[in-house]
Amino acid sequence: MTLLALIPARGGSKGIPGKNIRPLAGKPLIAHTIAAALQVSALERVVVSTDDPAIATVALEWGAEVPFLRPPELAADDTPGIAPVLHALEQLPDVAQLLLLQPTSPLRSSADIEGLLAFQRTRQCPSVVSVCVSSKHPQWSYRLAASAELSPFLPPAPADCRQQLEPVYALNGAMYLCDRAWLQNHGSFVGPGTLGYPMPPERSVDIDTPLDWLWAETLLQHDGEFR
Repeated sequence: MTLLALIPARGGSKGIPGKNIRPLAGKPLIAHTIAAALQVSALERVVVSTDDPAIATVALEWGAEVPFLRPPELAADDTPGIAPVLHALEQLPDVAQLLLLQPTSPLRSSADIEGLLAFQRTRQCPSVVSVCVSSKHPQWSYRLAASAELSPFLPPAPADCRQQLEPVYALNGAMYLCDRAWLQNHGSFVGPGTLGYPMPPERSVDIDTPLDWLWAETLLQHDGEFR
């Protein structure tokens, strides 16, 4: 049975057209994730799930497999993120464990992947996802009324500065590892028994907007400073 890396990459990005194959720091965005995955010997296959022949071509050029094209109905703006994953498992019956690597996390390294896999082996958990400390603590979040009046989103905490607040972690979107049966049973990577694998913020950029893109490119230019 196989440990598979699955890279989902649809062609219809609205925020940044052509995002997945647009050059970032000298190579297509998706190539950063493919290259990191191919360096991890424990990953027996690296597969790209896409609806777009252009993305498929680039993925093949960079060494990934594209054994099928995703149906168009699984590449719409409102398609649940788990849907193409479950579709991929239908096409790949020999997969025992699946590691989802989103191409929008180009700063995630092969060492991060290896660390996550080792963490899962040690803890023997059915599901583990990468997280990072949230830069905006929910304790200092507010609702903004139509009148512009602010009201606390959570009850006030007895804290005068950030250092006095308990750290809060958010999914960073970089890595999701799950046993096949557990994933198909729960229909999500996060559920009972899921553990969090911390990553540093400088490798937790998730590209969704042009500003995210600029920030990722800046960090990649200084990549050696964070390894």
